Amino acid sequence: MLPVLYCCIVMQPLQKLHKMTLTQKILQSHLFNKQKISEVKHGEKIAVKIDQTLTQDATGTLAYLEFESLKIDKVKTELSVSYVDHNTLQTGFENSDDHKYLKSIAQKFGIIFSPAGNGICHQLHLENFAIPGKTLLGSDSHTPTAGALAMLAIGAGGLDVACALAGQPFYINMPKIVNIVLTGKLKEWVSAKDIAFELLRVFSVKGGTGKVFEFTGSGLKYLSVPERATITNMGTELGLLTSIFPSDEITKKFMKQYGREKFWKEFQPDKDAKYDETYEIILDKLEPMVAAPHSPDNIKKVKEVEGTKIQQVCIGSCTNSSYRDLLLVATLLKNKKIHPDVELVISCGSRTVISNLYSSGALKYLVESGARILESTCGPCIGMGMAPPTNSISLRTFNRNFMGRCGTKTAGVFLCSPEVAVASSIKGEITDPRKLGKFPKLKIPEKIKNSAIFIYPPKSEKIRRKIEIIRGPNIKPLPEFTPVENSFISEIAIKLKDNISTDDILPAGAKILPLRSNIPAISEFTFSRLDENFVSRTKEISKKKNVPVIIAGENYGQGSSREHAAIVLRYLGVHVIIAKSFARIHHSNLINFGILPLIFKNPDDYEKLDQNDILKFDSVHNEILKDSSSLKILNLTKNISFEVTHNLLERDKNIIKAGGLLPWIQKNL
Repeated sequence: MLPVLYCCIVMQPLQKLHKMTLTQKILQSHLFNKQKISEVKHGEKIAVKIDQTLTQDATGTLAYLEFESLKIDKVKTELSVSYVDHNTLQTGFENSDDHKYLKSIAQKFGIIFSPAGNGICHQLHLENFAIPGKTLLGSDSHTPTAGALAMLAIGAGGLDVACALAGQPFYINMPKIVNIVLTGKLKEWVSAKDIAFELLRVFSVKGGTGKVFEFTGSGLKYLSVPERATITNMGTELGLLTSIFPSDEITKKFMKQYGREKFWKEFQPDKDAKYDETYEIILDKLEPMVAAPHSPDNIKKVKEVEGTKIQQVCIGSCTNSSYRDLLLVATLLKNKKIHPDVELVISCGSRTVISNLYSSGALKYLVESGARILESTCGPCIGMGMAPPTNSISLRTFNRNFMGRCGTKTAGVFLCSPEVAVASSIKGEITDPRKLGKFPKLKIPEKIKNSAIFIYPPKSEKIRRKIEIIRGPNIKPLPEFTPVENSFISEIAIKLKDNISTDDILPAGAKILPLRSNIPAISEFTFSRLDENFVSRTKEISKKKNVPVIIAGENYGQGSSREHAAIVLRYLGVHVIIAKSFARIHHSNLINFGILPLIFKNPDDYEKLDQNDILKFDSVHNEILKDSSSLKILNLTKNISFEVTHNLLERDKNIIKAGGLLPWIQKNL
């Protein structure tokens, strides 16, 4: 049988099936086989054709190193964009070198390149490239932002994106499709961010696992595309595969504003579509909310925490940095001053946003208020600058508030809407925005001047092939790994609680992010915020010829799509992680790098294990990677045993037995 890379890909025409959801319609038109999506059961693996990809520089360098190893001469997607928006602080040569590498890769392989300062990938993609009904795979967990324009947009590890660039399908488990019905209309000073907070309050950070949220209802006609994008962006914090809105007249208006109306088409679910679950939000009943430290689902009404003194306010990130959001902020700050005890920083989402704020005259309101205007990048959201003071409170319109992510472990981060951010920055404490008075009317032009600067690859293949790939000294070759052994002795290197994020596993920030293309160097920071001795301990375990194993609770690996959080563990010798449950993207990344993700058959067994316990694994290949769905593990330290299971499909098992996705593909080729 020919490997998939050489198979003829025949996409099925969109079948006029009865009762199809929007998600089903897109999946049906992008399946690699002749399945009817309505007959696919929840949890079954399906192969999906990817139309577009995006990468950003924090994950892109590794993704393109992986793509190079596949020996493909040109990308096979309809459109792919390489954005530089994360590692833009050039305090050393590393980031600058990575950007030169990314530009040369883009030029050589047919990828559009977005240089530093152009803007944040998700905002730029909405403004320039998103198309209703298409699929998008991105090496950033907030790729579902493009669901605001009716794309099936999914975040994944860089290796999955590299495979999509090479023409491979993206494999997903068929999700449950949940209909989120929005009725009524938001009251003044209540925002789309509050809709996202309400979903997090109801479902929690792990409540969306294995699901897609599809939005319908009469309330949609009151939500602009930037507001919808805030909701689809924050859907990532629920653990969702993705979120999606229909393509309607609101969508058409947005695309026309940016001169892209020729790509618009109406795209709606069937009126009698059947959903796995339905949940209604009555918009009139919502009020301003925040997410208190240290989790996006720690939801409080603003009035519950009002009066909390703040030292910093950050407005922007891929969640709330659109022209609509920043025009609102500027309008609210007109003729007002920031409280003297507060530092306000603003990151516009794109060069286009800041250019239009300037031409409209609104930019001066931000400057005159005392706000600091940062470059159009992710910046503070990933701890790349603007770390708040010790023991301070930072109020941010971002999407994550994990402990230490801001760069200061002792700081508390509240997530909020732009309205709450402005009101609080003026008062010096968390403040209900309704106290600002009458809500302003925003004058958003019918046409928005696009100031984005993209570098397009040469059309001539002859020119493209002559382009030299530039590699700086910090760009190291990909490590090669051997497959997990059939039987081995292991030692528990660390025992972790619930909801461990990829920020906990491998932090971001100005010190660590520049090492993303150097696995040996960046691996030294693994679990550094939770246990500074973890790396040295794993090395000692390996010296004893034992295999380090990690024990974790629920939702292990939530948050960012950074595959580095998997590859550094594999580099340090970790072959197995046993948890109560895994977050979707990290689970896939573990498989991609040959790490066996096992689940406690009895969650209570978690309590019986401790750091440094010696475990014995027998017949891993013969049992759990072959026919059996469970494996008995002996705890030699405590003279007890326990069972683990998994949710691996046949393809996953084969990848792990091969030592990871790259060697599996290379073996097939």
